[in-house]
Amino acid sequence: MSEKPSPEEAALWRRRLASQANNRAWTLAESLSRTPDEDEEMLQAAHAAMYFWKIVGNSRNQAHAAQLVAHVYALLGQAEPAKYFQAKSQPMLLGEGAQALEQAMAHAVAANVAAANNDAKVHSEHYREAVRLTESLADADRKVLNATLQVVPRPKGL
Repeated sequence: MSEKPSPEEAALWRRRLASQANNRAWTLAESLSRTPDEDEEMLQAAHAAMYFWKIVGNSRNQAHAAQLVAHVYALLGQAEPAKYFQAKSQPMLLGEGAQALEQAMAHAVAANVAAANNDAKVHSEHYREAVRLTESLADADRKVLNATLQVVPRPKGL
């Protein structure tokens, strides 16, 4: 039997697991169609990412993980948990010091959460702001945001 891993080795593995779960959840979230099994996997992966980032991540990692969970719940039409996790992420990702992509993504996810809550006004406001912020992003970041916006319901009139 092998020795117990060092704290550094355990942290490295947890970071890898957080990253893998995060990436899998985002890949599924960006899919234009998912099976019920993929919906379940997306939700489980998002929660796994949040769990591991809580252990080994900083406050920014944790805010991103909460945002991912909010987005996933909104995609699944579960408005209440979506609102709960969105509220955990917004102070960091819409606050002072947030990067342009973080702000744009926060607005895109807020639009998705508002759509899940059938709040047309807030949905439209956040969607428009996400689109507006997209214009100032570098090409790689714009691609990331557009992949998310394609799964967020488009407000009526846009």
